[in-house]
Amino acid sequence: MTREELARHISIDPKVCSGRPVIRGTRIWVALILENLAEGVSEDELLRAYPQLTREGIQAALAYASESEAKSD
Repeated sequence: MTREELARHISIDPKVCSGRPVIRGTRIWVALILENLAEGVSEDELLRAYPQLTREGIQAALAYASESEAKSD
């Protein structure tokens, strides 16, 4: 996923969820998606639990985490 595509799906706004990265247009934290995936929750389960979430949103959360980790090296 390119940076431009990532930016379309991730939003960081101090007025929304205290500035935590979220899926654009929602209050679903990137961290929440990552935590669920790490615990073994499937993409399909996430999509059922959060109907406003999309597969692209999940991919964007993973790409955001990967990019953030790469920057910390």
